[in-house]
Amino acid sequence: MRSADRPRRTCLTVPGSSERFLAKAVQMAADEVILDLEDSVAPGAKEQARELVVAALAGRWPEGRLLAVRVNGAVSPWAYRDVIDVAEHSGGRLDAIVLPKVSGPGHVVWLDLLLGQIEQAADLEPGRLAIEAQIEDAAGLAAVEQIATASPRLAALIFGPADFMASLGMRSLRIGAQPEDYAGGDAFHYPLMKILVAARSAGLQAIDGPYAAIGDIGGLRAASASAAALGYDGKWVVHPDQIAPVNAAFSPSQEDYDRAESILDAYEHATEVQRRGAVMLGGEMIDEASRKLALTLAARGRAAGLTRSSAAP
Repeated sequence: MRSADRPRRTCLTVPGSSERFLAKAVQMAADEVILDLEDSVAPGAKEQARELVVAALAGRWPEGRLLAVRVNGAVSPWAYRDVIDVAEHSGGRLDAIVLPKVSGPGHVVWLDLLLGQIEQAADLEPGRLAIEAQIEDAAGLAAVEQIATASPRLAALIFGPADFMASLGMRSLRIGAQPEDYAGGDAFHYPLMKILVAARSAGLQAIDGPYAAIGDIGGLRAASASAAALGYDGKWVVHPDQIAPVNAAFSPSQEDYDRAESILDAYEHATEVQRRGAVMLGGEMIDEASRKLALTLAARGRAAGLTRSSAAP
């Protein structure tokens, strides 16, 4: 399965400078674990964190889980060494490099070329390492369509709310939450929708950024449900307690999953047996558009481990 097709309901970020957190991350039930060398690591601890992350990559990570490393931004003094050390010593277990603060397609092109050179030198499978690009400022959002098509390695676009809020001058200190005095609806709807459209047009996943208030599970659920309803594939989490509610938000209910599978069955019977393009199901007309919606929901349900209930038609 391509990296862009694998579930990313929950993407747990782990500070690369903490041996304790790196060791605990192996057991976490997130769809993707991201070992972080960027914002969670102090400038003076970058080299030590890089060594710890390289050592952690050699651990026994569950095979079904995506494993990624967030390197420092392309224009930072640590980026090239982050990529080289991590990719060369990944042992083939690493799935993706998360590139933060992507403000234009050139950043992605640089990483794509460097990864290609490393794969050649280290005798790794060409193109195996995917790229996930974080859109975190006004320039990145303005160029998101070009960024989305900058490399065939791209698997996902990620919204970075903290830097984005700072870039626009939003009057808030709550990462991932709505600005308190904003009266215009959802302050993040425009960037989320723009990133989502760019991602889908390029066949990529779209991932929402973190909700930093760890103790506010109600706010986390609301933010996750909103992003999931919009069409996002998942969300970053910064604490193990956030994994279960975010997984639930980005997984369809049993009832919705059963309905999607029923639509697919009914439409297949209508088109292949009855030679009809539309048919009634439970008082509702379904057609090709219904099939497309059902395909997406059914795929997400299967990825979440759902199976059709015995009571389903």
